Amino acid sequence: MAPADELTPRSPNFHFLAKVDPLLADLGSRAERYAMDDPITSIMKVRQLGELLAQSVAAKYGIDTTVDAKAKDPRTLLDDLFRSRALPADIKNLFHEIRKEGNQAIHAVKGDQGRAITVMRYARQAAVWFYRTHVDRSAKLGPFVPPLPKPDSSEESKREIERLKKQYEEASAALNSFKDQAADEQQLRQLAEEDRERAYQELEAALSLVEEESATTQAKIAELESRLAEASQESKPTESQAQQMVETGQEVADEVLSEADTRELIDIQLREAGWTVDSKNIRYGKGSRPQKNKNIAIAEWPTDSGPADYVLFIGLQPVATVEAKRKNVDVAGAIVQARRYSETFNCNSDDIVSPDGPWGKCKIPFLFSSNGRGYLKQLRTKSGVWFLDARRPTNLPRPLVSWYTPQGLKQLLSQDIDEAETKLQSESTEYLPLRYYQEDAVKAVENAIRDGEREMLIAMATGTGKTRTCIGICYRLIKSKRFRRILFLVDRTSLGQQTADALDDLRIENNQTFADIYDVKTLGDLSPDEDTKFHIATIQAMVKRVLDSDDTVSPLPVDQYDCIVVDECHRGYSLDQELSDSELGFRDETDYISKYSRVLEHFDAVKIGLTATPAVHTTEIFGGSSGMPIYQYSYRQAVLDGYLVDHEPPLQIKTKLAQDGIQFQVNEEVAVYDTEKQQLELFNTPDEISLEIDSFNRKVVNENFNRVICRELAKHIERVRVIGGSHVE
Repeated sequence: MAPADELTPRSPNFHFLAKVDPLLADLGSRAERYAMDDPITSIMKVRQLGELLAQSVAAKYGIDTTVDAKAKDPRTLLDDLFRSRALPADIKNLFHEIRKEGNQAIHAVKGDQGRAITVMRYARQAAVWFYRTHVDRSAKLGPFVPPLPKPDSSEESKREIERLKKQYEEASAALNSFKDQAADEQQLRQLAEEDRERAYQELEAALSLVEEESATTQAKIAELESRLAEASQESKPTESQAQQMVETGQEVADEVLSEADTRELIDIQLREAGWTVDSKNIRYGKGSRPQKNKNIAIAEWPTDSGPADYVLFIGLQPVATVEAKRKNVDVAGAIVQARRYSETFNCNSDDIVSPDGPWGKCKIPFLFSSNGRGYLKQLRTKSGVWFLDARRPTNLPRPLVSWYTPQGLKQLLSQDIDEAETKLQSESTEYLPLRYYQEDAVKAVENAIRDGEREMLIAMATGTGKTRTCIGICYRLIKSKRFRRILFLVDRTSLGQQTADALDDLRIENNQTFADIYDVKTLGDLSPDEDTKFHIATIQAMVKRVLDSDDTVSPLPVDQYDCIVVDECHRGYSLDQELSDSELGFRDETDYISKYSRVLEHFDAVKIGLTATPAVHTTEIFGGSSGMPIYQYSYRQAVLDGYLVDHEPPLQIKTKLAQDGIQFQVNEEVAVYDTEKQQLELFNTPDEISLEIDSFNRKVVNENFNRVICRELAKHIERVRVIGGSHVE
């Protein structure tokens, strides 16, 4: 890193970054300078600062940011940092917000004073986190210093600045009171305000002298990126050092983000899911009430057990209570508080339409808990959005990667699960064109779903009709309205096309096919329609939509599908050698498995895996509570039933050459076939060469080996001669 530059204007919020690199402090200074006069430029500067901070984190962990264009993409880098635990979930959310707001400013020329201030505050929090994690753990950097309002500022900006100003004065007074316990608090606040004004005046004067800076800044950014890339390659931390940084980063994140900051992160997440939300202004105490045809998250809604952090309304109907506090160490356990809000909710109000409950003691059907952190499987109970459908006493809380959309909760509320499962139990499967064991598999799935299983595995031997069985399962689950929409995942377009053909050909009921009865989307369709019941997609396409989509495309909601069927599911978790580079589209096996897993985790859906070879890793993922397939139909049983033909025991031919391989010593003369000249040439080996049997006839030609094998095979092959078009044994 470069030494601090004395010419860098002292920034009220980012001055400490000059010790890391003057450019970082300079970008922060300019973001502050332009926040009120030119908010779009301010947001652009913050975005540049955010990208460099993310690359600085990568350098600390030895993560290369120059492998290819995709690796340098800011979104991909942030996801990689989060997946390696270099970024805590809540800090990753800050970086993503900076990136998205920056994209809006650059590509859509969108941004106002309010957004500029908010994004600048996010960048300050991210910068403080980086500095205290990787530079000086004990640094006391003080609170965020809000900008000075301009006479022509919007009322919203003025209110936000005033709110931040009060926070700044209170935090500064509390900090200074440790130095002088006898000082008057009001006097300390006045001094803090004077310090703030003086800092911004000095910044304004300094930057006015160096206004022309765009080309120079771009060159400095390129230079810093190059230094960071070199740093990432030169020093890679040991496993223990990396673990220590991860732990420190999480501790600092917990200290940096206040409960109000966490609420703001939750606001962002709810807003992305389609809710109208602003926990600072859309509050019960400020007169906010539900409105017809609007989906609103109202903060601090009163209940008999205290104010609920949020209540989600679809129109005038309350559908969910939310517990959202930063200090929730165990997010899963915080569902208890959301349940308490639901049980003590007062439905006797002219502002609302009473739900259809109560469901037990709960008057509102859906319960959520979150601390703003993104879902991380390794920290399952301490991250994500925890959700419970309180309408059925047998339901258990489960983590989601994001929030339900209003449409998703509305559809879930309209589903009668008890009625659907009663239909499945009472209706015979005889109308399905299935064999006995296929019907057994259908019933096994239905019983497992009724018992509350959310992951299940069906193991059926190759050639016993897994696709036909799958169609029978899906048809009954859709027909009974147990599920709204099923995603059928494959890792080959050929498998997807086979399933699409089967949906068009297999007559299920009343001489109709599945595609005749329900809307089906196939591989060419990116998104399902509202009435789509079955959607076929490749895992590669879903990775692109879920994990790698840009900000111009709305993210897929967690409630898009409520059931996922994975064909040949063992291949999703054990990299298949048949995958070509073009089909694969991933950097390595770990990346493939990780992204495949994240796609499955993204949706709040029951997962059903189909396979002929249930390996250990497959049962761990789809095995459910038992860890085993819920139904198995083996090759041996299929042979006994007459559905498959038995095979002879395999013939193993062992030769001395096959066991020992072929070895050439150093400088040994061997004959090499030149394919271009089509002739043999003598060649002296530069080193020892060892070839095992799998290299025979690919790297080395051995006529004697082939001759011996063919003679032995001839002894076991039945002799056949053809006479006049027929054969005689």
